[in-house]
Amino acid sequence: MIRINLLPVKGSKKKESAIQQFVIAGIAVVAIAVIVVSLYVVKRVQVAAAKADVATANNKINELKTKIGKLEEIKNLKEQVKKKLDVLTQLRKNKTGPAQRLVSLSDLTPEQLWLTNYTESGQDVKLSGIAFTEELIAQFMKVLEASSDFMSVELVVSEQIEVAGAKLKKFDIVMKLKSAITPPGAAPGKK
Repeated sequence: MIRINLLPVKGSKKKESAIQQFVIAGIAVVAIAVIVVSLYVVKRVQVAAAKADVATANNKINELKTKIGKLEEIKNLKEQVKKKLDVLTQLRKNKTGPAQRLVSLSDLTPEQLWLTNYTESGQDVKLSGIAFTEELIAQFMKVLEASSDFMSVELVVSEQIEVAGAKLKKFDIVMKLKSAITPPGAAPGKK
């Protein structure tokens, strides 16, 4: 017997197969789109984080540059101060002349003895002053002779004067500078 199938089986199967293929293709496209979008979002987040890290690093670099600039400025100031201190030290080592001798003379002068005149000419020095007693003048002369600045201390004049009702001793002393005289055996002009 012959059977006749009135329903189109092959056509419906083709239709079902085509619908299934479209559904599978649609699901695949949606899945791929979801994967691509999620990867895109992840990469955007990573890029944003990297940009934030770069901005933070740049800020830190700028801060460090300002600190380095300040350190360089401090180093320069330190070098300038060191140079100035070296110059001062050198000046203190080399200080000579009347200023140093006057400081030394001030330290050597006893109380109740006043200097009224100091004259320096080459290696010769002349002092004038007033004292209460002759013993003070003698003590002052001994201290001058023992000092490292003066030698050949001689009393030229010692006379009594009256000032405001008090009897005082006026004196003149001459001496020579030790530093101005070249030691024996040394070449002239050299110290």
